Order: sequence, then C-alpha cells, then structure tokens
Amino acid sequence: MNLPSLHQKTLRLGFIGGALSSAVGYAHWSACQLDQRWQVVAGCFSRNAQENMSTAQAWNIPENHLYLDWQELIAKEKDHLDAVVVLTPTPHHHDIVCASLEAGLGVICEKAMTANLAQSRQIQESLSKTKGFLAVTFNYSGYPLLRDLQRHVQEGTLGKLTQIQIEMPSDAFIQDKEKMKPQEWRLSDGEIPTILLDLAVHVHHLCSFVTNGLKPAHVNADFHHDSIFDNIVDDAYLWVKFEQDFRASMWVSKSALGYRNGLKLRLFGDKASAEWLQEEPERLHIFQKDTSRITYDRGNCKHPDVIRDRFKPGHPGGFVEAFANLYSDIADAYEEFTATGSHTNPYVFGWEHAHEGLTLLTGAARANKQKNWISLSKETEQ
Repeated sequence: MNLPSLHQKTLRLGFIGGALSSAVGYAHWSACQLDQRWQVVAGCFSRNAQENMSTAQAWNIPENHLYLDWQELIAKEKDHLDAVVVLTPTPHHHDIVCASLEAGLGVICEKAMTANLAQSRQIQESLSKTKGFLAVTFNYSGYPLLRDLQRHVQEGTLGKLTQIQIEMPSDAFIQDKEKMKPQEWRLSDGEIPTILLDLAVHVHHLCSFVTNGLKPAHVNADFHHDSIFDNIVDDAYLWVKFEQDFRASMWVSKSALGYRNGLKLRLFGDKASAEWLQEEPERLHIFQKDTSRITYDRGNCKHPDVIRDRFKPGHPGGFVEAFANLYSDIADAYEEFTATGSHTNPYVFGWEHAHEGLTLLTGAARANKQKNWISLSKETEQ
C-alpha cells in the first residue's frame, strides 16, 4: 500500500471565500487537511458577518484570525501564512490573486483562474514582478486511475492518439424550480459564458492531462439555452483540433436531465482505447485491437507509484480524496518552489495552463458567434 506521507511539515493556509454556504468551501477545507499537509488557520470566508463567523466557529478559527475584509487578512496575516486559497466567485479572483502574490504569499486559486483573458494577463504581470507561486485547482486529475491512464499514454499502450470524446453534463439548471438555488454570479454570462468557466475548464484540463499536454490549435462551438434562467448559455458543444492531428469532441451542460455530474472520457489511439467515468472512478477500462477489455483498479493498476492509498483496494475513494491528492501535490510543489524558485511536480498546474484553457474558451465563444472555426493562435495575439 502506497500511503500518503504524513511526516512533512504542515503548511499554514488562509481562506478567502469558501464559507459553509459556498459551493466549494467545505470540499477545499476537507481536502487540504486530509493528509495533514495544510492547516487552515485564518479566513475571510464571507462578506456576510454572520456567515463568516459561523464558518470560523465550525472550523475552529480564532476570532483574531477572522476577517470581513480580504485586504485586511492579507495585510495582517502575510507574515504568518504560507499561502492563501482564493475561493470567491471567478470574476473577483484576479484582484485577490495579484494582491496576495505582491504580499509575498503563495496562492492556490479555485478554477477558473479568471473570467477573461485580460484578467489573466494581470495575474501574469504580477507573477513576472513577484516571481511568486500560483497553483490552480484542476482537481479531477487527482483521481488515481486518471493518473494511471496518463502513464499508459506515456508508455504507448494506446499507440498514436487520434481523438477524445469527453463530456460533463449535469441537471443543475433544469430541476424543479424550488430545488434550484444557483448563486447569482452563475446566472450572468460575460465574455466567456459562465458554464464554460465552471465546467469546460475541467474538460480542457483533462484533455491536456491525459494526452501529455497536446496543444489546442482551432476550435468551433455551438451554444444553447434550455433552462428557466434567462440570458445564459447552459449547454455547449466544442470541437477542437489539436496539434499532431488529434481532435476532441466536448460537451458540457447544466440542462441534461438525469445527470448530477456525468464526467466521462473516452480516449482513442491506433492500438487501443480507454474509458473512465467519474461515477466509477476506481475503474479504468482499456480496449485492445483484438476486442478484449482489461479493467484496472487501484489493486491491479500498472503504475502503483502514482496511487495514494488511504485504505486498501475494494474500498472506493472519491472526489474529496482526489482533491486531497492534489492538495498534497501542491504542498510538495510549494516547498520545492520556496527552496529552488521552481517546481517539477507533474500534477500541479499554474498560470500558463490556466491561460491556455481561457484562450480556448474565448475562441469557443467567438466561434459560436461567428459560426466558423477559430484559430487559437490569433486569439493569443489579441
């Protein structure tokens, strides 16, 4: 059993956003502390004083390390924290990320990194000036069998990669009206539709991850609206041409009845194909040319060195454990970065990868409007 390492220094975290009522706060709080690599010691969880206090009390954060203003948290805690986690709505990320970097703090930012390319470039300027640490939490690649799939690709099990079919449908915006309580900021689209910032950033990330970083070159897209919420995109198809003649078909939706989070990918090569579903995260299926199928799990996977086992195979891990894998990787990367000025962890992604995804999604928005293929090299130049 390849256990998580529990003997390293525990790093100190501050949360900006992520109250108990938020969509992602509790998952981050649980995941970052699961392997004792991080401890949340300060927070500005909400602008609502009661929600802020109730979150601090639930998580045993002393009142003298609780703030209603994120600027005050940075000013007073910068010498006591290793990093901050930015969990506010996406359109507000860039100001907090930049201020934290310029205060000398490491930054862990919830995806999407920013709401548009202009905000992303502001973060790039801060990184250039401060030489600081930034990690963006693309947590789905924390699943052990996706890491195993990546190694299969690296070793040529699938042969030359040809295409990926990847989807992330949910019914979040098409349930009975009384059941749906989406956050207000998710019901407004900017330059990049919010559904792409919510879901398609993950789809782009996983395409890159399992193909060892193939770069998107051209995109086409078709957006739809099927829910009761006006003036937003809630269903989107993207078709992407990558380098090396690789292609992707992507579907993200919040109006797909019957799906909670139907993340699924099928990766094809000229020797074999692979299939993975988030609802069965402990199984990776490899299909061979002779029509045979091999199913791997944590107990028989080909690359046990990429697995963190918290209990023996047959006792499934899930979303929070995958997230915890990423937080442990971020801790390793942060410590290496503070010692050397860079890191080599293959599971931790920063500005460049996040910006590539935003460039793809900006191109997709343009493709949907113009109804034609968009060259991403031209998007990069703008």
